[in-house]
Amino acid sequence: MEAAAPGTRGAVTAAGRRATIKDVAEAADVSRSTASRALTGRGYVAPAVRERVRRAAQTLGYVPDAMARNLRQQVSRSIGVLVSDLRNSFYADLASGVSAQSRRRGYAMMLADDAGSVEAELEAAETFVALRVAGVILTPLSAEVTEYLGRHRIPVIEVDRQFAEGACDAVVVDNKAAAERVTTGLLQQGHRRVALLIDEMDWTTGRDRLVGYRSAFLAAGLPLDDALVVRGGWDVGAATGVARDLLGGPDRPTAVFAANNVLAEGVWRAAQALGLRVPDDLSLVSFDDAPWMTMVTPGVTAVAQDAVALGEAAVGQMFERIESPDSPKRTVMLSAAIAQRGSTAAPPAA
Repeated sequence: MEAAAPGTRGAVTAAGRRATIKDVAEAADVSRSTASRALTGRGYVAPAVRERVRRAAQTLGYVPDAMARNLRQQVSRSIGVLVSDLRNSFYADLASGVSAQSRRRGYAMMLADDAGSVEAELEAAETFVALRVAGVILTPLSAEVTEYLGRHRIPVIEVDRQFAEGACDAVVVDNKAAAERVTTGLLQQGHRRVALLIDEMDWTTGRDRLVGYRSAFLAAGLPLDDALVVRGGWDVGAATGVARDLLGGPDRPTAVFAANNVLAEGVWRAAQALGLRVPDDLSLVSFDDAPWMTMVTPGVTAVAQDAVALGEAAVGQMFERIESPDSPKRTVMLSAAIAQRGSTAAPPAA
């Protein structure tokens, strides 16, 4: 047995045995209930006694048993976060915003990546239920996961895209307005063959960006060639291949609006491989900013969603729901800035 620290009564736990609340209480010469109140902050404890208990806990290396506490309280001080692809800087930044805001409120973040799989998404949701998380913030792949969590009475905040509009809270960006704005910018520069490279058109993100793109042509009174709306795949490799086909023909577009940062990288790589100069031969804009876009020459003009702010807003929305479980469901819509760089110019002369 190790010697007890000065000012404490009783022995420190034997090597290899985890200290318990009983050990802390004995070392501080208080009851277990007093020790618990002092460490959790629930209930009154005299300041001098609270300090003595905390010193004893620190000396013993006491760590609360989170699982036992969760069983008693029916919910943990943790938030589940489920995103689609942590290799994408957007999702990593989103998780960073959730993590920072959760810590400020004394909650831990439990992070899962579904890799774009609905099955993996549901498995992660089941794990969150088993761990009794206080709520879940997710970028959904379907309505099923939100419905499942709702059946277990777990607050859900859909972020970036919505599958359960009106059925749960959400924090999203005004995709339509931002897409219309960047497309309008290309049309005002004189481009008429503006391609939209997009990964999906069924989720609210893709659907709204497509609507914004089309709205820009409608507002300008210009015809829209639907053949220029092209699906670009889910990763850089697939996007590069599709972009090479799009840009390699004789009637190629003079500008491309890439509906996310992964697709934009594919367009950039394809243009380089084909010997096309940006913006002299091809203008490029992206929805979603990414670090690489400021590291190339010229820099890429992009819709700069603040993913960190999205995550922070989602945590705020989560705690509003926890505090007022019966209040009407609410969707918070954030605006997005346009980071103007050097990747667009008037189209080349015919």
